Amino acid sequence: MASELRVNTLKDASGNNSIATSVVFGGTAKVWINFNGTGTIATRDSYNVTTITDQGTGLTDITIASDMGNADYAPSGVCGETAGTEVWEITSRAAGVLRIQTYKSDTGAALDATVNSVTIHGDLA
Repeated sequence: MASELRVNTLKDASGNNSIATSVVFGGTAKVWINFNGTGTIATRDSYNVTTITDQGTGLTDITIASDMGNADYAPSGVCGETAGTEVWEITSRAAGVLRIQTYKSDTGAALDATVNSVTIHGDLA
């Protein structure tokens, strides 16, 4: 049997340090992923992601399982190899898909990074 808990405020065990549930929900990451972008790309771990698609050297589409409310969400992340000069940028975004491009910051050359981590904050649809 399913149950439902409805509360407006959460408090710690001593009854102090209260926070509104709207703050908890609003500040929680709605999507996150850690994936290997080299060779056959593969997800290491994720939340609210259905697939990742290799779109070419350094280009990856992250498909969101439960769409964001709009394309104005706030993605952040890191990528890397060994030299520490790899960066990523957003090349396009929609409520259900985020495309990122990884490249070397010193040369601008696209590359498939071994470690990619992306987190998205915003409202779900």
